[in-house]
Amino acid sequence: MSTITYRQALNRTLAEELTRDEQVVLMGEEIGLFQGSYRITEGLLEQFGPRRVVDTPIAEEGFVGVAIGAAMLGMRPVVEIMTINFILVAIDQVVNHASKIHYMFGGQARVPMVIRTPSGGTGQLAATHSQSFENWFAYCPGLKVVAPATPYDARGLLRAAIRDDDPVIFIESLALYDTKGEVPDNDYVIPIGKAEVKRHGRDVTVVSYSRMTAVALQVAQQLEAEGISVEVVDLRSLRPLDRPTIIESVKRTNRAVVIAEDWYSYGVTAEIAATIQEEAFDYLDAPVVRVAGLEVPLPYAKDLSAAAKPSAHSLIHAIRSIVR
Repeated sequence: MSTITYRQALNRTLAEELTRDEQVVLMGEEIGLFQGSYRITEGLLEQFGPRRVVDTPIAEEGFVGVAIGAAMLGMRPVVEIMTINFILVAIDQVVNHASKIHYMFGGQARVPMVIRTPSGGTGQLAATHSQSFENWFAYCPGLKVVAPATPYDARGLLRAAIRDDDPVIFIESLALYDTKGEVPDNDYVIPIGKAEVKRHGRDVTVVSYSRMTAVALQVAQQLEAEGISVEVVDLRSLRPLDRPTIIESVKRTNRAVVIAEDWYSYGVTAEIAATIQEEAFDYLDAPVVRVAGLEVPLPYAKDLSAAAKPSAHSLIHAIRSIVR
């Protein structure tokens, strides 16, 4: 067992998968010579060479399309998109091609590719660099979407994503890259589509994913001192969605709060709230409460940016509103 950062977990897993399978290839802007905007691919060009670690032009639609074609011919591309905001340039390739080729070819072709990209608002990156679009892709059949919150989950889910025969959108968070956690040294894989109860509690279930799981665990520890016992369910996977784990938790606690970084309307929180309403209504002692970002383009000003994003404070307020 080693204690490593989220960033190191991703880097080591990429190196191991490049070694394990010669069909794995990395593609993206500045991932080679520059070693990645977030240093996730540090050292990999030197170790594996330019045929396996490919610096691409600033042309997301082009290199995502190349990756789809390579995947159809038996390779396993891992594409890095610098932020999820830039995937909009390639959304036709992802939604109209990667997600549908297996179905439209009657099962004769697969697209075993991964698109890695950070999502959400971290720091003062303003409106066009701080968005959360993972719900757009979780909405689309044919794609798998995962969003690990810990180094352990990042390592196990990235292995699973690279080895999967379907296209996987791998959601990261800039705020998590330097977080640390214990990670086994063995070749473990976390199944895509399986949520995890990160903390057990009695009074309320908080459902979260990615960076908001870290916020939820922080809040759970703080409220424990007040006598409020919070159970934290980390989705880990948005498609497929592990509805049974969510429902089982709510049936135990009888209350639910859902938190995500995306906007309030039509987002992941709405889907989870609807699931709980449909499948656990008779167990609820209070309405399901959602915590999400304000429905505005994220401001650049530091105070306004913080006010627009979900936070530990807003989560605490939501929990107290239904527990007391």
